[in-house]
Amino acid sequence: MNTPYDDILLLPHHVSEKHPPMSRLDRAAQFSPFAALTGYEAAVEETARLTDRRIELDEGEKAAIDLRLTLVQERLPDPIKVTITYFVPDKKKAGGAYVSVSGTVKKIDDYERAVILREGTSIPIDEILHINGELFDDIEAG
Repeated sequence: MNTPYDDILLLPHHVSEKHPPMSRLDRAAQFSPFAALTGYEAAVEETARLTDRRIELDEGEKAAIDLRLTLVQERLPDPIKVTITYFVPDKKKAGGAYVSVSGTVKKIDDYERAVILREGTSIPIDEILHINGELFDDIEAG
């Protein structure tokens, strides 16, 4: 049976005199997948990540938080344990997340408008949603 390649079929393999042979690893790399859209998957994941909307407090809720902060300030430097729920804005997109932190109040910084816990956490007063603790349980009961 004659084929059009019979004349070259049994020739020896060509070896270039100018270029050294390529290693198997380098040859294989030519056929590896190519990611034309680098970062696309990360962008899709970021878009799909959910954030919470910031809850706007009315004047009564703000006054209640101010009253609780005043009660804490009056009792400092006594150790006052509280649990504070506050809003942390997202750095990459609109919205954020509500976080609850428990600890002992070190001070209330009026200049920075922040509650500083002994553990080192600084909580912006304007982002506070709730403040709970034994101090307030005693007041509400009495």
